[in-house]
Parts: sequence; structure tokens; C-alpha cells
Amino acid sequence: MKIAVISDIHENMHNLLLALEIMHSQEVEEILCLGDLMNPGIAKLLAGCGIPVFSIWGNNDGDKVVITKISLDGGSDLKMADKTYATLEIDGCSIFMTHYPDLVKPAALSGLFDVVFYGHDHLKSEALIGDCLTVNPGEIGALQTKTATFAIHDTDANQVEFIEIENPASTRTDFVEQQLKKER
Repeated sequence: MKIAVISDIHENMHNLLLALEIMHSQEVEEILCLGDLMNPGIAKLLAGCGIPVFSIWGNNDGDKVVITKISLDGGSDLKMADKTYATLEIDGCSIFMTHYPDLVKPAALSGLFDVVFYGHDHLKSEALIGDCLTVNPGEIGALQTKTATFAIHDTDANQVEFIEIENPASTRTDFVEQQLKKER
């Protein structure tokens, strides 16, 4: 089964729409979101994307009450966890998902999971800790790296492929960079 793993959207609807197009073309069957939606508009988009989405909270999710209401609406593709981490089993694959990198090593070393997904630092990575695959899909928002990425996890092979979104938008423009340098 193909599962898309996304994180750190930071209200970048442009890049999320591009990612969803790729997911549909790749026949992704489920999306796991590692938090940082930042606004209800992103939740509405995920709620109507046509692929089941399970999301945990990050540290930048905006109006949690409205996002939760969107996820609870009948017919919503989006389901929100009540924490910044979750455990689940999909297609026989035991998964730990967290927004925070500091939970990765303890979860991986526990021996309870086949894969640990995490976000927060916006840096895509893949590593083995013992027999556990650990994956950070990078960021959809292209805020810190100016690159928009996500991962597709194959549950049968317990392998991941990183997808870099072509023509991403970033709010971190040259003008913004210049202004930020002035403030330092």
C-alpha cells in the first residue's frame, strides 16, 4: 500500500495542491500528516481531497477548534488525532508518527514499530535505527529550505521515496530575506 507522508505545510496551499495532484497520479491510498497546517483553509482542502488523511497536531496549527470541526464534518477525508503523536497499524505496518524529532530515537529503539515518521525541523531524512525505518518527509511549505517535499511509503517493502514538488511557491522570497537581514 502507498501512503503519502506530509509535514510542515505552513498554510502553503499552492504546494499542497501540487502535492495532492502527484498523490492522485501515484495512486496513494492514505495520507499521514505530521502537523503544522497553520489554518482552517488547509484543513478544508485536506478534508475534501479525495484521499483519507490522518493528521496529528504540530506546534503551528492555528485555530484547533475550527480544524477539529472540519475534521468531524460528515464526509470529511480528514481525521485529526488529539495529540502531537500517534500510533497506528496500516496494512500490517506498525507506525509511530510524531511532530517532534526528540521522540524518534526512543520510539525506534522500543522495537514496537516498523517505521517512525516525524517533522518539525523541515529537513527530509531517512535512516535506520536498529530495524526501524525513520523518515522525515521534509516540508510542503518550502519555508526554511525553499524546497517542497513529501514522502511516499510503501508498506509492503517498508521503503520510502522522496518526492520533490516542481515549481513550488515559497513565502521566503529574496525580498523577505533582505528585510530579515536588516532586522538582525
